Amino acid sequence: MELHVALEGRGDRADRIYRALRDAVLDGRLRPGERVPPTRELAARLEVARATVTTAYERLTAEGYLVSRVGSGTFVAAVTGAPGIRRSTPGAALPAPAWQGRADPLWSEPHPVAYDFGVGTPDPALFPLADWRRYVDAELRGRLLRTAHYGDPAGAERLRSGIARHLGLARSVVADPDDVLVTSGAQQAFDLIGRVVLRPGDTVAVEDPGYPPVRQLFETMGARVVSVPVDDDGLRVDLLPPARLVYVTPSHQFPLGGVLPIDRRVALLEWAARHDAVIVEDDYDSEYRFRSRPLDPLQRLDADGRVVYVGTFSKTMLATLRLGFLVAPPSLLPALRDAKRLTDWHGEPVSQHAMARFLDSGGFARHVRQATRVYEGRQRIVVEEAGRVLGDRLVVVPSVAGLHLALRPRGPGFDSDRVAARAATAGVAVQPLPRFSAGERREGLLLGFGAISAEDIPDGLRLLADAVSREQPRP
Repeated sequence: MELHVALEGRGDRADRIYRALRDAVLDGRLRPGERVPPTRELAARLEVARATVTTAYERLTAEGYLVSRVGSGTFVAAVTGAPGIRRSTPGAALPAPAWQGRADPLWSEPHPVAYDFGVGTPDPALFPLADWRRYVDAELRGRLLRTAHYGDPAGAERLRSGIARHLGLARSVVADPDDVLVTSGAQQAFDLIGRVVLRPGDTVAVEDPGYPPVRQLFETMGARVVSVPVDDDGLRVDLLPPARLVYVTPSHQFPLGGVLPIDRRVALLEWAARHDAVIVEDDYDSEYRFRSRPLDPLQRLDADGRVVYVGTFSKTMLATLRLGFLVAPPSLLPALRDAKRLTDWHGEPVSQHAMARFLDSGGFARHVRQATRVYEGRQRIVVEEAGRVLGDRLVVVPSVAGLHLALRPRGPGFDSDRVAARAATAGVAVQPLPRFSAGERREGLLLGFGAISAEDIPDGLRLLADAVSREQPRP
C-alpha cells in the first residue's frame, strides 16, 4: 500500500510515523485486518533508519493499534470506538447560488425493494451479456492496446455510422454520421446543447409535468425556465411563450405518455421559426412501441435546421451504460463538438466500439424486438391488475410505448406523496406524479415495469392497493 507520512522539518521522526499510522487507523483509512508495510520496506520508502520505523510499530502494537503475527507480518487491529473517516472542516467555499440546495432523493441511488415499480429502468436480466462481453473483449484485445491517442470528441466514427443507419431505419431520422455526436447518456447531450445555445437570462420552455433534471440543468445555466402544461396529447403548443429553447418529448410524453399529434408538431416548428428558437426533441424510449405506427419525428419534419434530436441506449440496453447521442443541424455541430471536447474530451472508447459492433451485427435490433415483447406483456399485466385492484380509485392513462404507465385518481382527496410513502413501507416502490410537476400540482402515481418481473407485478399491485385503500377521499 501507499502510505503518506510527512517527515519534513525537525522533530522525532519515529513519533511522526507513529502519529500518522495511528490517525490512519482511527479515521478508517487503515482498516482492521489490513497488512502494513514491513519495517524495512517502509523505512526505505521514507528514507529513514529501519530502527525509526521499528520504534513506531512497537509503540502502535503496545497501544493496540497494530498486531504482529509471527511469520505473516504486522496488521491493523480492530480498535473499539474508532470514529471513522474524518471529514474536512466545513470551510468558506460555497457553490454558486444556482447549485445550492439541489439534493433530490428522487434521483439518488435507489435502495433494494421487494416490488420495484421504478420509472425508466430496463430489466438487466434482458441485457445481451454474452454478446456484449464478446464485443468488449474483442476491443480490449485489439483496438484499445494499439492506440496511444485521444479519440474524436464526436465519438467513434463506426458508432456514429451505426447510429445514423439505425435511426434512419427505425425512426425515420434524417442523418449521416457527421450529424451525430455520441454523448455520455442523454443528460450530457442536454448539457452540451444548453452550453452552446443559451445565454444567462434566456427563456427555456419545458413540459409540465416533465423531466426534472432538464429543468434543473437549464436553471443552473442561468436560464429562465417556464413550465408549459401538457394534456392527453402532449405539449400545449398554443401556450408556448417566446423562448430561445423548448424541450419536448413528442413520441412518448414524459411522464404521462401522450403522443404529440401531427398538427401540433407542425405548429411547434412554425413557433420555433417565428421566435428563432431551438427545439430539443427527446426520444428517450420510443423503441419500445406496443401499438400504433409512430409519427415522423420533429427532426424529419424540420426544414429550417432548428431541431436537435436526442436519444439514449440507457433505456434499451442498461441504465448503467452511459451511451447517448444527439443529431444536430450543421449550424450547431461544430460548437457542440467543441463543447464535448472541453467537457470530457471524448467518451469511453471500448463501450463505443462494442456498441458499434452490436449495431452492425443486427444484435441490437433483435434485442429491441425481444425486449419489446417482454415489456408489452408486463404492460398488459399492469393494466389488467391495476384495473382490477385499483380501478375504483385510480385510472390508467393509456400509453402505446415506453417502460412506465401513469395512474390518475378518479376523484379529489388523493395525496400521491402519502400513498407512495405508505407503499414504500410495505416494500413497494412507486413514484408520485407531483414530483415531476413545477406548476399546477397533479395527483397520481407512476408505475414502471422495466425493473419488476411479470410474476411479481400482481403481488406488488395488491400491496399498493392496500396503501391506496387507507387514503380516505374527501367528500
